[in-house]
Amino acid sequence: MTLVTVAVAAIAVIVTALISLQLARSSATDVARNQLAVGAEILARLPKLASSTELADKVSLAPSGTLVAIVDRDGTVEGTASDVVDKFVVRRLASGETVSTTRLNDGGLVMIEARPARDGTSVVLALPVAAVERELGQLTSRILLALAIGLVVAIVGGSVLARRLSRPLGETAAAARRLAAGERGVRMPASPTTELADVTAALASLDAALSTSEERQREFLQSISHDLRTPLTALRGYGEAMVDGLVAPGSVREVGATLVAETERLDRFVADLLELARLEADDFSITTTTFDIRGVLNEVVLAWSGQAAVADSTVSVENASGTVTTDRGRLRQVIDGLVENGLRAGGPIVLRASDGVIEVCDSGPGLTETDRAAAFTPGVLRDRYRDTRAVGTGLGLSIAARLVDRLGGTLSVENGARGGAVFSVALSPHTNHPNHGVETVARP
Repeated sequence: MTLVTVAVAAIAVIVTALISLQLARSSATDVARNQLAVGAEILARLPKLASSTELADKVSLAPSGTLVAIVDRDGTVEGTASDVVDKFVVRRLASGETVSTTRLNDGGLVMIEARPARDGTSVVLALPVAAVERELGQLTSRILLALAIGLVVAIVGGSVLARRLSRPLGETAAAARRLAAGERGVRMPASPTTELADVTAALASLDAALSTSEERQREFLQSISHDLRTPLTALRGYGEAMVDGLVAPGSVREVGATLVAETERLDRFVADLLELARLEADDFSITTTTFDIRGVLNEVVLAWSGQAAVADSTVSVENASGTVTTDRGRLRQVIDGLVENGLRAGGPIVLRASDGVIEVCDSGPGLTETDRAAAFTPGVLRDRYRDTRAVGTGLGLSIAARLVDRLGGTLSVENGARGGAVFSVALSPHTNHPNHGVETVARP
């Protein structure tokens, strides 16, 4: 930042110097020409022109170094400016015209102002541009001195300001590296500017969010570890008992059934964990088709009719219509997961669909506001209610939410008007057909 500040100050001073010097040179030239013109006008109004030498003494308004010449009626030129008076100037003066021009001679550019006089002669004043530039030299030195002082002030002030800004930036970068290294609760530096304060505030928010997320991950992993350890303990215990010959021949069938049940529990946990991992992969496949949503809901009802009957419940479709464009299999997976969750809550399950929104309504105890805020966070509701109601692996709702997100939709939950929870899958509708009605497919 210091180098950039110094570079910007230097460039600004250089540009200012170039423009200022050019403007000063142009202004000095204009002033000198105006002075020449005024002097020529005054001399031309004299009743009778004296010699060029006497006229030179009378040119008080002209700049220093001004040359004077007199052009007689016959075109003869006499005076110190005679070298720059050519035939063109003489002809114009003879015709009564004024002359304001610039000529190039051996000494360089010369400004010429000539006026016809009252006595028929003409007066010519000439000033070499070099003389103007010599007069400008002192002014140029002062301008350059002022700009140099400004450059020094800009560099010193910019350096101080850059260091003041870069120090908290460096401290903020160090804090960000500590966050990246895994440290949490990092104190952010004070910020002298609003923009930097926004950066530090964002980092502080990130720190808090990472802490919350990591704490939830730890709790989730602890919960999963406990749930995995329980069936593993059972498997190991029965395995050791069988190795030691402690299982009676008549109990082999019962022990085998227990081993199968615990293995299925492990399989469910592993399958859900793998599903979550697949959902985070970049190559997660989605095949989009357009289909009638009612057909999918009817398939869900048929698939869960048996388990609903065992649970003394029902799964039905009400007021389902329209078509959607999405991955049919993935959408079916979402609805299956929500139906399974609803059956654990108890009571009838009702499926609805309209305008691209699919609702799965259960008849359970519903969810508190705190529950709804954490409904799709892995393991939170499971840990909260594992001792009071039937729960699953704690991953089902998380998988459903992530699946809907990958499909480009949203999954939300609210309490129903008559109790229970209503999970809503919002998808963009393709077309809607008036096919409303009530259909109960599965009953206990």
